[in-house]
Amino acid sequence: RVEMEASGTSHRRRSVKRRRWGGLRQQWKLLGLFEIDQNHEFYSLTCMMKEGLSAAIQNTTSSTPTNELSDDDFRSEVLQIHKTFSMQTFAGPVFASLRESLGMTEEEYQQSLCSESCFLQFISNSKSKADFFLTNDKRFFLKTQNKREIKFLLTNLKIYVEHLRRFPHSLLVKFLGVHRIQIPPSRKKYFIVMQSVFYPDERIQARFDIKGCEVSRWTEPAPEGSQIIVVLKDLNFEGQFITLEHQRSWLIQQVEIDTSFLRRLNVLDYSLLLAQQPLHQDERHQSLSFASLIVRTKKSVNPGSSPILTSVPGAVPDSDTVLPSPEPDSRFKLSHMTTSSLPPGHAGPGTDGVGQADFKVQNRRLLPNLKNPLHVIDGPEQRYFIGIIDVFTVYSFQKKLEHLWKSLRHPGGSFSTVSPQAYCTRLCQWVQNHSK
Repeated sequence: RVEMEASGTSHRRRSVKRRRWGGLRQQWKLLGLFEIDQNHEFYSLTCMMKEGLSAAIQNTTSSTPTNELSDDDFRSEVLQIHKTFSMQTFAGPVFASLRESLGMTEEEYQQSLCSESCFLQFISNSKSKADFFLTNDKRFFLKTQNKREIKFLLTNLKIYVEHLRRFPHSLLVKFLGVHRIQIPPSRKKYFIVMQSVFYPDERIQARFDIKGCEVSRWTEPAPEGSQIIVVLKDLNFEGQFITLEHQRSWLIQQVEIDTSFLRRLNVLDYSLLLAQQPLHQDERHQSLSFASLIVRTKKSVNPGSSPILTSVPGAVPDSDTVLPSPEPDSRFKLSHMTTSSLPPGHAGPGTDGVGQADFKVQNRRLLPNLKNPLHVIDGPEQRYFIGIIDVFTVYSFQKKLEHLWKSLRHPGGSFSTVSPQAYCTRLCQWVQNHSK
């Protein structure tokens, strides 16, 4: 009888393991990128989004460009009626200016978003209920948002733009458009357009979503050799390091700057996205020629490479932030590259103390000559894609109750729902502990 009971227990354990493994395999089958073709449930929606976006971009293209943004630009709402739907565009002139400051023409933005190629649906292991779409070239993300999140973004758009002006090499996700589509008789659907942190994604070996905590921060990796995209978490990264050498100090400081900004917005639960890509042999330990230095320095200070919006109406400086020099980016000379942002042995021609001060205040770095320079940092062996996303969760009364409940459920544990100050400090500490 004892043997029968033991055998039965062993059989049940195997059954549970099989069900668990079967569940994981089913979950893996649902993860990754899927082309939204004519048979896909979102095909009709994405076709309408493309048509609406094309008209919205055309509207901003035909508008008279201006170097200064007005309060009306931030409050702008343009409704365009189409045959089977309507689309509303919020703060169009602001996002058009931001796209331009990122070195992006309206034509290439339109070509990527509105091409005949199908959008891709991205299904991840995230708990988010949002729908994620990716342009076919994987350059831009489109994500559905609820009304509260859209209102939060638009309310804080001025200070977001001001933050990018002060710190042009910020790691914060770059929002490029906010829209609302309505297909009668269904309800309105809000969505945002963002620059993808993981672009271009060829040869990326691992992707991580980091929150700086441990509770529920492990994800089962995909089977070896699988094409399935699984975004790993904090505990999956343990034992590894972001190896940057001389650029480590820049990364630590920029994460501190960006998370302090989010703390002032009373935001928590954002993520540090991180991906690794091995460098080609000819990219490793390459010497920085004078010609390469000229090209990369121009990219690092040129108005077309990073946000430099010179006038943000109503923006109020934060008391604990030092403002950069009012000198426009276009006047930066090669001398403004600091020695700390260059590889050892490359002090840069004509470096002077005043230029260094300006450059350090904005925490600029020597950007790589790549397609997505603001989110790409090369170490000696690996290329890293780094960005901060999901910045809409406010520390509300509900979140404070959630913090209390998790404190009781996980005594002494490290979980995501903590005060914005604690969240900011903890993520900065994670970056310090996991970089070298």
